[in-house]
Amino acid sequence: MSPLFTDLYEITMAQAYMAEGMDGLAVFETFFRKLPAARKFVVAAGLADVLDFLETLQFGDDDIEFLRDLRVCSDDVLARLRGLRFTGDVWAVPEGTVVFPNEPIVQVVAPIVEAQLVETFVLNQIHVQSVIASKAARIVEAAAGRTVVDFGSRRAHGTDAALKVARAGSLVGLAGTSNVLAARTYGLAAVGTMAHSFVQAFADESAAFEAFARVHPGTTLLVDTYDTLRGVDRIVELAHRLGDRFDVAAIRLDSGDLDALARAARTRLDRAGLDRVRIFASSDLDEHAIARLVAAGAPIDAFGVGTRLAVAPDAPTLDVVYKLVEYEGVGRTKLSTAKTLYPGRKQVFRASEGDVFAGDTIARFDEVLPGQPLLVPVMIAGRRVPTHDGSLAAARRHARAQLAALPPPLRALDDAAAPYPVHPSERLTADLDRLREAHADGAT
Repeated sequence: MSPLFTDLYEITMAQAYMAEGMDGLAVFETFFRKLPAARKFVVAAGLADVLDFLETLQFGDDDIEFLRDLRVCSDDVLARLRGLRFTGDVWAVPEGTVVFPNEPIVQVVAPIVEAQLVETFVLNQIHVQSVIASKAARIVEAAAGRTVVDFGSRRAHGTDAALKVARAGSLVGLAGTSNVLAARTYGLAAVGTMAHSFVQAFADESAAFEAFARVHPGTTLLVDTYDTLRGVDRIVELAHRLGDRFDVAAIRLDSGDLDALARAARTRLDRAGLDRVRIFASSDLDEHAIARLVAAGAPIDAFGVGTRLAVAPDAPTLDVVYKLVEYEGVGRTKLSTAKTLYPGRKQVFRASEGDVFAGDTIARFDEVLPGQPLLVPVMIAGRRVPTHDGSLAAARRHARAQLAALPPPLRALDDAAAPYPVHPSERLTADLDRLREAHADGAT
């Protein structure tokens, strides 16, 4: 990814920093201030892409020429940008960590020009992947152990977003994706059934089923192109016709009353001795629809979730920010109304009661408090720490443990749970109070 994936003001600020001779060490923290109304936690995701970007950051000749044409940078600044690499450190919560408001997700510690220029990419990747991972975690929870796969590529907001939907969904337990490129890129299971167009292309439904099953043993057949239960009957007829050669793993329901149709289909399949044929359901599903089907006891074995995963319509955005909190060892803040920014580099300590999370304390980086520190070093001097190599398998294990340790009310889909307790430490609060007083007295 080109370093030009940034907002113009990052470039203009970089030029001004250079003009002022400012090259001191800055600390920027990425966090969100409040949870969306439809969320009680967020699953942090996107770190692997951030580290890839930082490790390969370099302005190419074409990038420099484009900036020259914009006429916003002097030749001296362009020369410095040409040789710029990311040399800083990054501390972060590992991907899959459950996080809450005001807790740093990614902490960039680098010369201020380097740290400033990467803001846009850091926010972009942490935002989209954390939004989707949080939505997908709720969907997986609602499925109560049933298989869930990603069908969202065609409704995602662009090709890169579609890939990141597949990745973030896999992080929290989705079993595969329909997107072949995502499967190759991230080592995911590629899953698919058939489209209505295949059935429509044949003179009759039975011929379509037989042709597809012959070419793709162990396949899933879509039965609702015309009449769903008549389609199920044709699967039964196909089984009788093929005998031992019948090899259909599942049928797919994609419209109508999924509960009633699944029950009727299951009855017909079982009566025909096809109890091994599973039922797969899709059709505008989300965690609430899946939870209702599960609670009703609908005999559905797996779900394909598309639009409502890929765009997370109930909470499509998270107010993620990237804020300067320290420069040259001095804490920095901003005093905007209703936007508290605690100064200085931080650590978060998470307390547990048994195997369940009990509350977090946001502290100064130099404090040592009870609980597990969440931020760990993931990049030192511009090179990632070997134990944080972007392994999706390791992130999945971590996410599974994190979600299992959430208090049960936070995993529920209703809104009854009290907010998870997160508090600043006394020393961190005192630092903010001192800066507020200094600004009020005109001392800064």
